[in-house]
Amino acid sequence: MNQELILRKTARDNKELFKDPEAIINTAMEFQQLLMLYESGIKQVTTKLEILEDEFQSKHERTPIETITSRIKEPLSIAEKLQRKGLAVTIDNMVNKLYDIAGIRVTCPFISDVYHVTQMLLSQDDITLIELKDYIKNPKESGYRSLHVIVKVGVYFSDQKREIPVEIQIRTIAMDFWASLEHQLHYKKDYPMPANIKEELKSIAETICANDERMQKLATNIPGFKVYNSATGD
Repeated sequence: MNQELILRKTARDNKELFKDPEAIINTAMEFQQLLMLYESGIKQVTTKLEILEDEFQSKHERTPIETITSRIKEPLSIAEKLQRKGLAVTIDNMVNKLYDIAGIRVTCPFISDVYHVTQMLLSQDDITLIELKDYIKNPKESGYRSLHVIVKVGVYFSDQKREIPVEIQIRTIAMDFWASLEHQLHYKKDYPMPANIKEELKSIAETICANDERMQKLATNIPGFKVYNSATGD
């Protein structure tokens, strides 16, 4: 569904709202407040990751985290996702039906680091695991590999505590290289990717995976390097 159709349908779904200017202002303010909550959730999780990174580096003289980046999903993307789910574009649906409005991406040097970082984060008592999808062990048909974790983190405000959902994508540097360039090739969502390009992308992903595994074997030469095979320690 293109942007114009989404905007038209959003307007129809909220036609009663647009008849009341005060309601528009109140909804806009509520939306801004919600985005502030999601930003707070990102700050909380990012700080936890940075502390874990610093602790690990002080103990092992290397870091399991290469980069940490974050984003808040754009309003149009929120509307588009609700539409795909067959839901009205409302703040209530935004809060209760979507868990990836606040997003963090973490890149790690080695596959084992991906699992170790996840284990360390999930072991904290104010982090609640909502969903975990392991696209490293079970890659998507396209060849995409990453670990997707949705958590809720407690954020304290002046008058209340809120549980904020945050989606965290954790992957190796090599996996991120592939995902970033694959995303560029899909910059136009209505452009059908030719079959030969899809197959080539999948082949490249498999090559990158093989190199990731080779690098992991080399990493076992690092003193004290421990191999982690899952995100939950199972």
